[in-house]
Amino acid sequence: MIRVMSLLALLALVFSAPVAALATPIDILEKSPRHHEWVAVKQGDREVQTFVVYPEVSDKALAVVIIHENRGLTDWVRSVADRIAAAGYIAVAPDLLSGLGPDGGRTSAFSDSDAAKEALYKLPPDQITADLDAVADYVTGLSAANGKIAVAGFCWGGSQTFSYATNRKALEAAFVFYGTGPQEAADYGKISAPVFGFYGGDDARVGETVPVSADEMKKAGKTYEPVTYDGAGHAFMRLGEEENPKDANKKAMDESWKRWLGILKTL
Repeated sequence: MIRVMSLLALLALVFSAPVAALATPIDILEKSPRHHEWVAVKQGDREVQTFVVYPEVSDKALAVVIIHENRGLTDWVRSVADRIAAAGYIAVAPDLLSGLGPDGGRTSAFSDSDAAKEALYKLPPDQITADLDAVADYVTGLSAANGKIAVAGFCWGGSQTFSYATNRKALEAAFVFYGTGPQEAADYGKISAPVFGFYGGDDARVGETVPVSADEMKKAGKTYEPVTYDGAGHAFMRLGEEENPKDANKKAMDESWKRWLGILKTL
């Protein structure tokens, strides 16, 4: 009887113990030991507010330009930048909504993500390219950088990553996370860097464009390595980190991080 009561008491203690809270992006950023800073990168009459994270390494490092989702430069995207820096790279995440928010603010100035999306879809393509070029030029000039750049983006940013690869020759690689390829066939021939794609099997809208991109890249003699993760949906890199994620999203996220960091090591 005593043993039974002891077991019940132990079970009560276990189930009453507080469950550790899932780390949020802002928790990750606040606890990070790495140096974070905001830099106003000049681009003509504009200033592109850019989040920069430095790795804790002694050698000059490759830089990774991270292009945000259609929600703008959120805390989640900044946490991705921190994780890239943790792996040994300089991470630069420009806020392409800089100066376009209320009172001339950036993404954080918008009332909600819908307002940010509305502004983002009005961005002129030439301005996006010029902003990214300014940020890329800035990071190559840093004393901590080795002059090499890779670019990566998510959702809208994934499409912009593919597009940017057509505009900037000096890229080591482009990492497209569930983004579409260029619409004009001729643009594929302008790409110099290898393009690595990460797609969800349950993301039909984007998924149907992958064979087209693969065919055009093959015709142009370019390197394109897409991987589709079964059962994963759109935005699985972000959704896989949320509380109680869909198993397929979590699996795709874990495998994508492993693949992404593995490729970066080869650059």
